[in-house]
Amino acid sequence: MLIHEATQAQDLATLPSQDGRARPSFNILMIAPTSFFADYGCHVRILEEAQALQRLGQRLTIVTYYQGRDIDDLTIWRTRPVPWRANYEVGSSRHKVAFDVLLSWTALKAALRLRPDIIHAHLHEGALIGAVLSRLIGAPLVFDFQGSMTAEMLDHGFLRRDGPFYRPLRWLERHIDHLPHAILTSSHHAAGHLVQEFGCSPARLYPIPDCVNTEFFCPPAPDQAEALRALRAQLGLPANAPLVVYLGLLADYQGTPDLLRAAAVLRSTGVQAHFLIMGFPNIEFYQNMASGLGLDGYVTFTGKVPYELAPRYLALGDVAVAPKRSLTEGSGKLLNYMAMALPIVAYDTPVSREYLGDLGVYAPVGDYRALAERIAALLYDRRRATWLGWRLRERAVAHYSWDVAGHTILDIYTRLTRARQPANMWSG
Repeated sequence: MLIHEATQAQDLATLPSQDGRARPSFNILMIAPTSFFADYGCHVRILEEAQALQRLGQRLTIVTYYQGRDIDDLTIWRTRPVPWRANYEVGSSRHKVAFDVLLSWTALKAALRLRPDIIHAHLHEGALIGAVLSRLIGAPLVFDFQGSMTAEMLDHGFLRRDGPFYRPLRWLERHIDHLPHAILTSSHHAAGHLVQEFGCSPARLYPIPDCVNTEFFCPPAPDQAEALRALRAQLGLPANAPLVVYLGLLADYQGTPDLLRAAAVLRSTGVQAHFLIMGFPNIEFYQNMASGLGLDGYVTFTGKVPYELAPRYLALGDVAVAPKRSLTEGSGKLLNYMAMALPIVAYDTPVSREYLGDLGVYAPVGDYRALAERIAALLYDRRRATWLGWRLRERAVAHYSWDVAGHTILDIYTRLTRARQPANMWSG
């Protein structure tokens, strides 16, 4: 299958440019149909990707929803708020239709004023908006694919496979996938999914996995020990119990119920550990579930942890867990765990295998008892856990650098702007 390998693109990225001249500077319009920045999931990829491009001297403007947190040194254009919805929901929502209408108008104004060289769109709504703008102003469209649109709607319970809207939305997703000049995928598995399920041309696919800033996410230095003890006390965590950490969204498709059931299994078998569950939304719902499973005093929920504080909180952990059930979305939290030198227990999905390789500890998807067993094994064998954690950090440093990925993206931009082939948004 002729999908552009990230390693091949990275080899090209070590050169100033393909013809030896200085690498061009691009004016990039990035479309983010979400409440950027919100400390989770796709927001982290958007943020770190944008920062990597700016470090390489690129001019970049992000258009996004009204809600969200501003980030220093990033130029962000926001939509006007909708009068009936003050707080945006995470994930699929019927209100997103109105948000995307407003986003389309804001993106149009930005495109006409800024005249970008490249339109870089995240998520399917962004790709659809970007396709219209690409046709209007002639700038190539790059689609940053982070998972199947319809699969995400199914995961969120927003869509039923046997419902009346599934087939039309599946058709729309296929149509959108054929609009861009190039598609960046967060895994090779996602690239294969686009070819096999949606008939995309492999020549337009560029697997660029999520990456991580390994200088920001790194194991704590010895002189941080006192600060970590203070944080542990602040959170009310037991002083000596090993900590199992999770950082991410709290949702069924993320495996949150399985994580709690695994904790209940460990507690019932006398395993001395404490679970530190960091993230949002639905905190009260999962706290009640934890209480119903007899986990009071065994699990601590922190709520949302700001991205800037994530390394400090993860540094408390002894074992990290990633029970995500989705088979199409990326899993950037794995890279944060890896960079922190944490051993990782994950559900055995293609994306987990791609990131962790033979260094991950895997349980069958949905088997919370196996998840508990794998966690317990690492808690008992501290030498193996430490060895796995440091090998995973080495893997993150060697293979998942945003600086290298930034050069790769610039090579793709260069190819597209040289080709200057207008998108045919009505075909495919």
